[in-house]
Amino acid sequence: MAHFTWYNKHNLPQSNVSRADIEHHVPLCSVTDVQLRFLVPDDLTEVRTLCQDWFPIDYPLSWYEDITSSSRFFALAAVYNLAIIGLIVAEIKPYRNLNKEDKGILPDSMGRNADIGYILSLGVHRKHRRNGIGSLLLDSLLNHLTTAERHSVKAIFLHVLTTNQPAILFYEKRRFHLHSFLPYYYNIRGKGKDGFTYVTYINGGHQPWTLLDHIRHYVSKLQHAGSVFTWISTRLRPTYERFKTPQ
Repeated sequence: MAHFTWYNKHNLPQSNVSRADIEHHVPLCSVTDVQLRFLVPDDLTEVRTLCQDWFPIDYPLSWYEDITSSSRFFALAAVYNLAIIGLIVAEIKPYRNLNKEDKGILPDSMGRNADIGYILSLGVHRKHRRNGIGSLLLDSLLNHLTTAERHSVKAIFLHVLTTNQPAILFYEKRRFHLHSFLPYYYNIRGKGKDGFTYVTYINGGHQPWTLLDHIRHYVSKLQHAGSVFTWISTRLRPTYERFKTPQ
């Protein structure tokens, strides 16, 4: 199993390697060489530069201030040779507080008291993609949300551009399922772009039942009832036969 070190950025040893050297000469790394840590305010400029390169969405400065300073977010960085090469940002919110377009992920009866995890962002430096960094970050979030104290979190969901095939394939391989189509969900440089909602279930959560699910449930109940009836009939038959036979 890979070993990961959680550390504070301010306790790092000094290095003579410049940031430019790191950015342009960093080799493909092994996940055993990657360290994980939560973001701190001093990361703002670096994270903003990376996100502007990775994503087509222009996040406001306040968003970067929030994810690098607020405990409300699970904002985890993958670091290699002192540089951030990957990032996942998520938050936990009550299911009842979701936007209208995100409702329906859980059954109403479950959603009343459930929380849900929302992945705002997951990105990896292009030099380190297909190297396990994205999975490492996602696994860290999943481990965080499947602890006993987070049992109320029943699902994790995200939005993704319909044209972002690499991201869609990544999430589908990680057992995320398409939940809904969101026409013109994104506004990118003044143009509306379609999105998908993807979701995976944890801690006993599940999607709302369809009509077919209800039919299967009742068929199963009937089959169980039939088995019970057969069992009772088998046990009672000798008694019935005894009373039926003239003495």
